[in-house]
Amino acid sequence: MAAMRKRFSSVCSSSSAEEDSASLYDIFPISVTDQPGEQEHPNAALLCCHRVQDSLLSSNSNFTGYRGILNWIIILLVLTHAHLFLENFIQHGFLIDVKKVLEHLIEDNCNWPSVNLILAANMFILTALLLETYQEKGVLSPTHGHGLHLTNLGLLLLLPAAVIVHEHTLSTGGAFFSLWFYTALGMKLYSYQETNRWSRQAHVTAERDKDVSVLQKAHNEQLTFKDLYYFLFAPTLCYQRDFPRTPKVRINKLLHRLLEMVIVIQIMVGIVQQWIEPIFQRSENSFSSMDITMRVAHLVGLVAPTHFLWLLFFFLSHSYLNFCAELLRFGDRYFYGDWWNATTLITFWKNWNIPFQKWCHRHVYTRLVENNVPPSRAELLVFLMSAALFEYMIALPLHSCRLWVFLMMLFELLVAVFLANYFQGNYGNGLVWLCLLLGPLLAVITYFYDHFISLRHHQY
Repeated sequence: MAAMRKRFSSVCSSSSAEEDSASLYDIFPISVTDQPGEQEHPNAALLCCHRVQDSLLSSNSNFTGYRGILNWIIILLVLTHAHLFLENFIQHGFLIDVKKVLEHLIEDNCNWPSVNLILAANMFILTALLLETYQEKGVLSPTHGHGLHLTNLGLLLLLPAAVIVHEHTLSTGGAFFSLWFYTALGMKLYSYQETNRWSRQAHVTAERDKDVSVLQKAHNEQLTFKDLYYFLFAPTLCYQRDFPRTPKVRINKLLHRLLEMVIVIQIMVGIVQQWIEPIFQRSENSFSSMDITMRVAHLVGLVAPTHFLWLLFFFLSHSYLNFCAELLRFGDRYFYGDWWNATTLITFWKNWNIPFQKWCHRHVYTRLVENNVPPSRAELLVFLMSAALFEYMIALPLHSCRLWVFLMMLFELLVAVFLANYFQGNYGNGLVWLCLLLGPLLAVITYFYDHFISLRHHQY
């Protein structure tokens, strides 16, 4: 009897050390005999049913199969917000009106400042191409060429700001589109001249026995209208001589992306007019003049629609960038990483907008490090530049600068620095989502809230 108990004890010990990958009915051994000829107990495999293992929802279990819980959360969110939409419809009626959207886009019948402003951008584009051509031919020295490029870029950035501030017939939508267009154009042209300058430096340092005339000819073939305008329309901010191309344009993919953009824009308009505007209409005072209680009440009501609007804007960007890439057969379509799985805010910032991050790393961070700036300080400067640019692109078209977006991004930076060691893994991902809900998005919506109130007062 003692020998049988000893054998059962060894069986339980061995079974508890087995891998978790074994199936439910394979975790117990078939035989418990250690020596041939010994009699096996008929119920030996049923006597050991426990082993060392963690609960699935504990942090030590390494369990990742949460798809069922995710489906449950999605269904619950859909049902909950369907109830909110129903209450909103009962209280306010059907508020969606396309004419209101057109009012923010339509300008003077005889004068379209935003269209004229965008057409005027061709002057800066052609100037950049001419400067590169003259430098290639040796007419301009590298120093003078670089200085003229920076002057051209400076005027390019000043023109939309001056027009937005002084041209009162410019619509709000036109101001946003023009400023974003010129900002992206400035970044592209800066990358264009920097990349060409690096190429010329590479040619200068090339081996003396190479055929310089052949290299020069290959270089000149890139300085064409077709090459430059392809880069300007391509979904990237970083220039290179030969972009990767796909074999052909897939018409079904183009139509699919176009349909996605149309549907998403309709949903975004519906959320703004049916959900956000009624919250704006509850008060006659601007957000900056409210007391703290009213501010919190309005912000709490704006959290969900603002976040949904941002997610839809991200998906709209995804569809638009892939539409442009498919139309131009542009091969590099890595526009974002898995930012939704980010466990730190720094990881989120590096993954949610890959073209912008790639431009910052290539043309700002790397240059700072080359000038003996410590990497940590270079990263801080890049972040501050990004925050200031974000504030500029939101505040200027609305003619209101309160630094709320910039300060909120600085607050997120403090959270990322001081709380990163305390929130890791799933908890860190939860902190990232919390900052997305309560961070710069709410600061952005307060700008639009004050703009809405000012327009209403102006009408009355």
